[in-house]
Amino acid sequence: MTLSFFDQFMSPTYLGIPLIVLALSLPWVLFPTPSSRWLNNRLLTLQGWFVNRFTQQLLLPLNPGGHKWAILFTSLMLFLITLNMLGLLPYTFTPTTQLSLNMGLAVPLWLATVIIGMRNQPTIALGHLLPEGTPTLLIPVLIVIETISLFIRPLALGVRLTANLTAGHLLIQLIATAAFVLLPLMPTVAILTATLLFLLTLLEVAVAMIQAYVFVLLLSLYLQENV
Repeated sequence: MTLSFFDQFMSPTYLGIPLIVLALSLPWVLFPTPSSRWLNNRLLTLQGWFVNRFTQQLLLPLNPGGHKWAILFTSLMLFLITLNMLGLLPYTFTPTTQLSLNMGLAVPLWLATVIIGMRNQPTIALGHLLPEGTPTLLIPVLIVIETISLFIRPLALGVRLTANLTAGHLLIQLIATAAFVLLPLMPTVAILTATLLFLLTLLEVAVAMIQAYVFVLLLSLYLQENV
């Protein structure tokens, strides 16, 4: 019974072909494309307002050199939000619960920020490894600690996104199973459990959006240190 709860995190296959590629490409079909009309409809207007507000808020602390990443960050934000939200629908698969996918997004982007810092301002980039005013005896220890913390960043990015989504999905399935089992035995308790399930689903929708924002926000902070 316990193993069946984790079956929802396995990549579905059809005729032996993994469907994760379809799950990754589906979000782009759902977004409306700009039209040739003079005035956009309400959906396009709302989408454009959201993208503009998010981009302005994200790039506010960055200098003009970091504004080149605007399209990448905005696309990544929309991509992660859509994947997380689609995973809340019944009979769907959430690719962002796979640590391999999240690490595949986190490691190259984090490495790009580090390479940019080493190329443009190597002295400042290496200076982050040693805080100013450090006692002489603590210099070797702090350099090792800061180096380890630097290389842990992509791991923290991927694990944070995976752990939050996995925990939420598991909790939803556990409470849904409890409500289904209690319905013929104790209907009142089952109704209360179903109410809790509805509130938890709303919370998970917020978590799906917040975790996508946190992922992109941390990447922008890493970029801010190196630009």
